[in-house]
Amino acid sequence: MTDHIQLSNSALSAGPDDLSIVMRGVTKIFGPDPQAALALLRQGKSKADVQAKTGHVVGLDNVSLDIERGQIYVVMGLSGSGKSTLIRHVNRLIEPTAGEIVVNGEKVLDMTMAQLGDFRRNRIAMVFQKFGLLPHRSVIDNVAYGLETRGVNRAERLEKAAHWIGIVGLSGYEKSRPRQLSGGQQQRVGLARALAMDTDILLMDEAFSALDPLIRSGMQEQLLDLQSSLNKTILFITHDFDEALKIGNRIAVLKDGAVQQVGKPEEIVLNPANAHIEEFVRDVNKARAIHIRTIMEKGVFEPCEVAMPADARCEDVLPCFDRHEWVGVLDDAGSQIGRVRARQVIRALARYNGQP
Repeated sequence: MTDHIQLSNSALSAGPDDLSIVMRGVTKIFGPDPQAALALLRQGKSKADVQAKTGHVVGLDNVSLDIERGQIYVVMGLSGSGKSTLIRHVNRLIEPTAGEIVVNGEKVLDMTMAQLGDFRRNRIAMVFQKFGLLPHRSVIDNVAYGLETRGVNRAERLEKAAHWIGIVGLSGYEKSRPRQLSGGQQQRVGLARALAMDTDILLMDEAFSALDPLIRSGMQEQLLDLQSSLNKTILFITHDFDEALKIGNRIAVLKDGAVQQVGKPEEIVLNPANAHIEEFVRDVNKARAIHIRTIMEKGVFEPCEVAMPADARCEDVLPCFDRHEWVGVLDDAGSQIGRVRARQVIRALARYNGQP
């Protein structure tokens, strides 16, 4: 087995046992002599300078992330920012030029090829943007494919596949071929295949970006519903800030392969670290970013007729004001810890949209 790593003091306040994925100084340079280009990068040269001088492309530049267990951790950025390169380092589909990657306490870069194969089959699953379905296989055989590579007998893998096909809403399509399905249905097959593997970690690379807006929104909702019961660690890649705000517990923003800012959704939207992120968040839906816990009136009050968790967003609570003056705010145990009304929500949204 691979050695376990002692996490450095730069880890988040969460203890090492709470961290599912750790990346330290991960750098990737594409080209025939990456070490020479790496030396320039470490001298402070920019991605553009390195490419102009050496012809090499910097995919990732000294990326360090701490991803807690049970989080939906979103990495986002524009095309060419390095986000898809990053996610492929976690399961070593891409080898880094420098750095360290630790998954559930194990050093991924120290794994032998046999250990890496076991790691990919049994402990991590991936959902691709282009679905990655096998066209000659039926839906149920596509969903069962990962279990087949694991050596699970046919009866058991088909039983598990049928279960997840039902969970993602595709019952009745078990014998269909991928070409007979819509894009949204094909993506559900890809999601079911990953879930059937029953791994602790899901990697999702632009998994919904090829879908129409309504189907995409439905898939986001389904992912959140599934996560509420499965509590997986999900590393989710997207270029869409609204999508990041909707599903992410924590967001990292990349530009030119380097991390620009990491934080909770509202931290990034309300306190952008630089001009690049300010440009990103200028037109995003602030009602999706602001959690009611940040604007609630704290204290002990008469129980409200309607209440929502403290992590609910302003957009979730707004429809309630049609019939209720106050909405209660609940802690994780379901106890009311505060309340909020429409005026507070409107004031918060106006403030963060630059209104006086």
